[in-house]
Amino acid sequence: MRLRPLLSGGDRRSIAQSKRVLALVRANPARVAEVAALEGDPDWLVTQRAIDLLEKLARENRAWVEPHKHLFIGALADSDKWEIRLQVVRAVSLFEWTPAERTRVLEILRRDVDHPQTFVKAWALDSLATLSQQDATLTRVVRRYLGAFERSGSKALAARARQIRERLDQPATGRG
Repeated sequence: MRLRPLLSGGDRRSIAQSKRVLALVRANPARVAEVAALEGDPDWLVTQRAIDLLEKLARENRAWVEPHKHLFIGALADSDKWEIRLQVVRAVSLFEWTPAERTRVLEILRRDVDHPQTFVKAWALDSLATLSQQDATLTRVVRRYLGAFERSGSKALAARARQIRERLDQPATGRG
């Protein structure tokens, strides 16, 4: 069974048959490559759903997606579709990167923490905060944005800032 037809159709709020694709890939992880191959699909919704699945799979088993992690720092990171950029900023902190790749990751996150779309902005800061746990040089930037999010007047941004602050303020043994 081909995966692409299961990811097509509907509108930007629809996930099509993403749950079915997720089950198929979990049953046969070699199919991650088929999902990754959809990153350049002419239908941007198919691309978005594929990238969403890759991000979900990376949270479950990073090794499955590792060979395709470069998709998250390539052209997709500069998409004009906020739904795609959201998946990018959610995923980049899940992987190990070379110094050059890490520069690109930080460029993406620093840019998107100022994105006009609230979800993109919030998840970009979340990923920056995750990276700051291994790189203290990011702490000042993260703390500055936490304060800005808390003062923003946006309940969603303030709530995300509180969650991030609580996570960062936990003792090192409490992080997972």
